[in-house]
Amino acid sequence: MSDDEVNPYELLQVEVESTDQVIRTAYRQRSLKVHPDRNPNNPEAARKFHELNQAYELLLDPLRRLALDAKLRLKQARTERYKNYDLKRKTMVDELEERERALKKAKVNKHKEDAARLQETEKIKYQGRRLKEEKLKELEKKEKELRVNEAANEEQETDAPPTLRSTDTTVRVKYSLSEHPSLTTASSLAALFAHFGATDVDAIVVSLRSPKKAPQKPPKYGIALVPFKRIGDAFAAVCATGRPARDLAGIEVGWIGGIEPEILGWLRKKGHLGPSGSGISNERQVQQSQEKASLPQTQSRASVSNEFSSFPSSFPDLSKPTEQPKVGELDYESLTLMRMRQAERARLEREILEQEATES
Repeated sequence: MSDDEVNPYELLQVEVESTDQVIRTAYRQRSLKVHPDRNPNNPEAARKFHELNQAYELLLDPLRRLALDAKLRLKQARTERYKNYDLKRKTMVDELEERERALKKAKVNKHKEDAARLQETEKIKYQGRRLKEEKLKELEKKEKELRVNEAANEEQETDAPPTLRSTDTTVRVKYSLSEHPSLTTASSLAALFAHFGATDVDAIVVSLRSPKKAPQKPPKYGIALVPFKRIGDAFAAVCATGRPARDLAGIEVGWIGGIEPEILGWLRKKGHLGPSGSGISNERQVQQSQEKASLPQTQSRASVSNEFSSFPSSFPDLSKPTEQPKVGELDYESLTLMRMRQAERARLEREILEQEATES
């Protein structure tokens, strides 16, 4: 029991040897004097009443009272010992106790400093996490804006039509020579496809082939590459493959390598071509074919090229003949164009041979 603690016996004004009945009587008397209801103007009344209750409960508890009595006896014994100490020894004990109290106080202060330091560290960590989250949100916002801009740019790029390649206007023609014995020259093929549109007669490649099993026999079928001036005319020819009404009975007309030009897919995506790729429905195609078959040949051929009039006209029109340079007046540009034309013709011939090898 320290010196600062209140002695319950003194608080209740009873002796150490007092019985429980005496303690209860003393408690009733003292509680009536210090009760807060009887001392409304005394701010210490509540504290005193609480201390009185604590002392009363302690003295009525046998175990706690025994512990209190032991402390009191120790305190009394220490007081007696102090009386017998000389001044020097008493001073040394006081200094030791003072050191103990200072050490305890230093430990408490250190604990408080550690707690404050830990709290400051947690505060700094929290601020760091908050700044990091703000930066991440800002980066995510910038990335989102960048993705939106990229998507908009990609959408703008996809809206642009693809580049028209030189082979996009060329069709591959395959036919049997027994059914079409006259189709052995470039001019005959140009005349066959004239009602679809203008063709580049000089660039038409014709290959007459015999069966692989009997290469010494006469040619049985023909393969040709027919370049049109306009892709719309080539598209019309491919859509009319095998149709007697277009003079293509038994003639297969398709794209080189079986791959449709990218520009047609772009037009279909934009809604300029129908799902079948012909720009009109199959029933409508058959109906128009039958109508054109009943017309005179000249009138039918004149109208066929206009059947696909819905095909965009913004593509380059190569149907107008270019002025041929006179002999002796060929400049460097004309010579370059002629050499490029010859190289393109050689490339088309190689593609025919490769396709024949693949088919076999």
